[in-house]
Amino acid sequence: MKKILVANRGEIAIRVMRTARKMGIKTVAVYSEADRNAPHVKFADQAVCIGPPPSSESYLRGDKIIKVAKSLNVDGIHPGYGFLSENANFAENCEKNDIIFIGPRSKAIRMMGDKLAAKDAVKHYNIPMVPGVDRAVTDPMEAVEIAKSIGFPILIKAAAGGGGKGMRIVEKEKDVVDQMKRAISEATSAFGDGSVFVEKYVSSPRHIEIQVMADSHGNILHFFERECSIQRRHQKVVEEAPSAILTPELREEMGKAAINVARSCDYLGAGTVEFLMDADHNFYFLEMNTRLQVEHPVSEWISGVDLVELQINVARGEALQIKQEDLKIQGHALELRVYAEDPMNDFLPSVGNLEVYRLPQGDNIRVDNGFEEGMDIPIYYDPMLSKLITYGKNRNEAIQRMIEAIDNYHIKGVETTLPFGRFVCEHDAFRSGNFDTHFVKNYYSPSLLEAKHAEEAEIAAKLALKLFLKDQKLLRLPN
Repeated sequence: MKKILVANRGEIAIRVMRTARKMGIKTVAVYSEADRNAPHVKFADQAVCIGPPPSSESYLRGDKIIKVAKSLNVDGIHPGYGFLSENANFAENCEKNDIIFIGPRSKAIRMMGDKLAAKDAVKHYNIPMVPGVDRAVTDPMEAVEIAKSIGFPILIKAAAGGGGKGMRIVEKEKDVVDQMKRAISEATSAFGDGSVFVEKYVSSPRHIEIQVMADSHGNILHFFERECSIQRRHQKVVEEAPSAILTPELREEMGKAAINVARSCDYLGAGTVEFLMDADHNFYFLEMNTRLQVEHPVSEWISGVDLVELQINVARGEALQIKQEDLKIQGHALELRVYAEDPMNDFLPSVGNLEVYRLPQGDNIRVDNGFEEGMDIPIYYDPMLSKLITYGKNRNEAIQRMIEAIDNYHIKGVETTLPFGRFVCEHDAFRSGNFDTHFVKNYYSPSLLEAKHAEEAEIAAKLALKLFLKDQKLLRLPN
């Protein structure tokens, strides 16, 4: 493999290109008109504009991307995450055009992209499932009967989607019919597929996922777990590895389950198996993401591997050179997704110009970044600016380093999730490890963040006054 096209933008495009460059592989960037001056365009060896700003006319145009790849004699396409990364048709079209898709085969993408098909595939391996039905439900009255049999609360969930769309938590029987109709409508609108299924809602859940890698020679490895329970709108904001609550025995059990999920769909490449864990530490299969995850850097840091390098090696037919017994957890890593969002206003996107944009630096600080000072935040794409990752020999050290890195990350012109990240890192529930996916609902409010800002400003003012008075006293001293 001598040349790779990265079918993505921003920080993930640059992250993939860094590894390709390290491996001596040339890179091609694609970009929309809105991203003409973006860092990923400058970083690549070659760059081609593929259309207007909307992703539907650029980054989601698989036909244009394949055309560019063929014209530049590209050997492989890395999709990053989002956009076309879990599009089975795109993977299939790459294969048909003799271009290596650096990801799983189209069959595995299709199977795991449909939650009902995924459940059906893994049930032969005795992997724990949340109580419910493993088929699509369209009749609201049938949903009522299922709910009564498994007990409330229940979760109505889109079979074809994710990101919280087409999802409804129902506490009482009288609300089932109405919420069922809403979930079907939302799923149809978001995914073009109104299929939903019904399962028991796991209260106080933790979101724990296992990173896996599979080659074409029958080898499948897991690279331990990531804790991803700090979320807003069912989407992750803070992730860490390893989890603060897993015992070695439970880690091994979940790792084996994840490997079996990968085996069930003849998986190839990097993937993530997601689990829900209840308050009694019972875990249940949730879904498999058939791509590299946003939070992959924390797994890289604790396991000492470059997951993109492994992806590329596997894609060109090489066997994994690592054995499971060779992998050991080293230290602790934490990641904050730095979104251009306003945590004081329900995390709504904050668009504007990056008047000041300076990244933190130092030992055991990593920033996977896609922006530069002076750039505007495009309104067309996900508002993530970067990922801030810190590492320590233990969890407390990684958390403390994250707080310091946040303080040294200077942004002016847009609101970001940096203050929220600091709030999380300083909160007793997070530091103790005693939290779940309801952290934001249970502990966070804009008024608390505002009060914290006011307290810090008061302390800073008192310190400044003390130093001023000290200086004045020294100036008045006789020679």
